[in-house]
Amino acid sequence: MTDALPQVVWFKRDLRVFDHACLAQAATKGPVIPILMVEPAYWALPDSSWRQFELLRQASVSLKEQIADIGGALRVWEGDALSCLAALDDEIGAFDLWAHQETGNDWTYRRDRAVHEWCAKHNLTFREPVQYGVWRGSLLDRDRWAKDWDALMARSIYPVPTEIEWHSANPKGFAADIPGAETVGLTHDGIAGIQPGGRAAATATLHSFLYHRGRDYRTDMSSPQLGAKGCSRLSVHLVAGSISMRECYQATVKRKDELKDDASPHAKAWRASLSSFIGRLHWHCHFMQKLEAEPEMEFRPVARAYEGMRPDVSAEWHAAFATGRTGFPFVDACMRSLIATGWINFRMRAMLMSFACYDLFMPWQEAGTILARLFTDYEPGIHWTQSQMQSGETGINTLRIYSPVKQGRDHDADGRFIRRWVPELAGLDGGAIHEPWKHGGVRGYPEPLVDHAVAAKAARDAIWTIRRTPEAKVEATDVLLRHGSRRRPMARRKSAPRKVKA
Repeated sequence: MTDALPQVVWFKRDLRVFDHACLAQAATKGPVIPILMVEPAYWALPDSSWRQFELLRQASVSLKEQIADIGGALRVWEGDALSCLAALDDEIGAFDLWAHQETGNDWTYRRDRAVHEWCAKHNLTFREPVQYGVWRGSLLDRDRWAKDWDALMARSIYPVPTEIEWHSANPKGFAADIPGAETVGLTHDGIAGIQPGGRAAATATLHSFLYHRGRDYRTDMSSPQLGAKGCSRLSVHLVAGSISMRECYQATVKRKDELKDDASPHAKAWRASLSSFIGRLHWHCHFMQKLEAEPEMEFRPVARAYEGMRPDVSAEWHAAFATGRTGFPFVDACMRSLIATGWINFRMRAMLMSFACYDLFMPWQEAGTILARLFTDYEPGIHWTQSQMQSGETGINTLRIYSPVKQGRDHDADGRFIRRWVPELAGLDGGAIHEPWKHGGVRGYPEPLVDHAVAAKAARDAIWTIRRTPEAKVEATDVLLRHGSRRRPMARRKSAPRKVKA
């Protein structure tokens, strides 16, 4: 392959060498140059944070070691993507560029479009294999999406290439080491202990979930206490790409098959939880597909009838929600836990968004930004589509207005979780701790910002006033066609035939 074009493999949120379509395919085409970009403009965005950078830094260090183990050397560029590609072009001339498809935020979407335009202008090929069960294009047929996802997940996993010709060039401006967060202007954001990143941590987390921690996944996932152990905790590794979705899926199917002949209650509980987990992997991509198909969902409601419905909230309410001082103990405990750990279970994420958007009537864009930078496992395709759904602005989903007190009683009946994260209330018993304002209050802990029943009714009335209009009903039908999940086909739109590519 000495006369073949150099193959530049751009590692983004796919920081591994196993089941890596770009690396495996590029290795068959020509000498490989693996690169990683650290883009300061991305890390200056309001939904970015130190904890997210640190996770990716750990995963990047792991990637560097994985590439070294197979004889290569990762080149690291600090700066914008187009400058990086120009530096490569100056050094090595024409090349092929590889990068997995990415469903990131609007900034990455625009950056990738600019990269495509740059490559086209310079007559360079840019290949983007699928990484998740998420496909590009406005002609996507949702009726067959689930079958396409199943087919992709069942395909053979790409092994680590055994024979790679590594390109010898060491282009100017590239470094060998992964920079720290301070180089992009980030400072520590208050997280007490970040979940370890990297390939070894990812595979260990998957194994421990499938063989030790996951038996009660179906029930544990609803509790902020039990979920910390009983949930898979793979979200950070999927975000960084230290492990692939296909690896997770196939390992889960294998584990479930191992238990198929075991009739014990223990095995039955395992099988049920593993089936539930497979469903969650499916939903992971289902929500990412929504943002991929309609990138404006990061900023605008998919149902335009609701646009501008919620006014900005006061700075005081904004700060109270962001710091866990709303006067609702369970809400505040969840928020403070998230601030300290970078993770909280899905139900509590939904509750936090519900509280912000219904009780405080905060725009989901504003509440979503607060939460996004706190999630170490921030996945824009999931986060922004979920933010809209939980706020009631899709026009098709049931309004889910969580009672902060009921959620606390259901998932923290004895108040243990609240006492851990809201120590001001440690002296209250299990009953009073959920509604301290009814028991004289506690010095140093705020009164509730709102009356939940009154605020929830006002929010519900405002949404239904729009939802009942003829215009909103017509729009809801179109939203369901574009983004709704379904078991049976709906009225088909014309679309070009599309094959699933690995």
